[in-house]
Amino acid sequence: MPTIHLIISGGIAAYKALELIRRLRDAGWRVVPVMTRSAAHFVTPLSVAALAGEKVYGDLFSLTDEAEMGHIRLARDADLIVVAPATANIMAKMAHGEADDLATAVLLATDRPVLLAPAMNPHMWDHVATRENVKTLAARGMHFVGPNGGDMACGEVGTGRMAEVPDILAAIEKISGARPLAGKTAIVTAGATQEPIDPVRFITNGSSGRQGVAIAKALARAGAKVTLIHGVMQVDAPVGMNAIFARTADEMWTAVQQVLPADIFIGAAAVADYAPVEIAGQKIKKSGEEMTITLRPTVDILKSVGNHTRRPKLVIGFALETESHFENAQAKLAAKKSDWILINDVSAMHAEDNKITLLSSAKNIEWPAISKDSVARMITEEIVNHFARGEP
Repeated sequence: MPTIHLIISGGIAAYKALELIRRLRDAGWRVVPVMTRSAAHFVTPLSVAALAGEKVYGDLFSLTDEAEMGHIRLARDADLIVVAPATANIMAKMAHGEADDLATAVLLATDRPVLLAPAMNPHMWDHVATRENVKTLAARGMHFVGPNGGDMACGEVGTGRMAEVPDILAAIEKISGARPLAGKTAIVTAGATQEPIDPVRFITNGSSGRQGVAIAKALARAGAKVTLIHGVMQVDAPVGMNAIFARTADEMWTAVQQVLPADIFIGAAAVADYAPVEIAGQKIKKSGEEMTITLRPTVDILKSVGNHTRRPKLVIGFALETESHFENAQAKLAAKKSDWILINDVSAMHAEDNKITLLSSAKNIEWPAISKDSVARMITEEIVNHFARGEP
């Protein structure tokens, strides 16, 4: 899910940040708030947290916050940082490289785009010191929106009003770039299912979940509304994304049906092909004798989606193979009624990199071994191109 870290500094215009948070979340952004100490005099952290659905960060020396998130992660784990309102004080600190609180430490440590929405008294905005600070920050690549002219809270008239929320949203869209999948919905499955034998034993497939999570994130960054349905993973589900845990194949299929219809389905989960017919109610004791377990086929989620009455416009599956990669993937493409099959090798199962071949009825594209994040970006680009061309 694309993330904005919203820094709220201490000005009367801080109340507008509440509406900005709401509108950003409506537009599909995750909003992580950072408040200066003075901002809490104008809006309460409780109100900000309730609207953002996230914890409010504010203490540079918080042992808990530094252990859980830390100002460096706050500086890096965002697609964009927005300062609204940006007071004369915080801009002066930014211009001179000061970092005496969490907000300024984040701004000094970040390598992400920064958008400032200044708000202050007109004389403060026109002061030579502020104008020089603005010039310095702009030369460093900072983006600005506003301020606007009009009546001020102090009773004066002039330029210094914080830009209105729609203007800030437009500036964010411009900076963050096009979101070509905005308005599209996507379902991504990831991780491994577990089919229980007894309360402590199960049948499963090897899967870290990394590739599926990377794809879900890439689709969300491109503007899609993503639901991640996942089994057991070695990575966390993205914070702020609609994520549903499904332990078994049946549970995963139930969850998929509840989310349909969608525009895009990507089946990256390693779904167990078989499950025990009978599940023991208690742990099976080791007897030293041979034991037979009767297995039944599990639901074929990819095939079921491909044949569904609410079939997504684009259905994509994975083929993890140990031999005859291309031939097996071609057979899977036809049998599952999929639009694309992404072929990868078993060696990618727990690795950081992946080597993918995209197979469809019209083409096949082979990519070199690259990181799973890069694979996710390239798959997303192909999806964007697919819809841009209006392909069936």
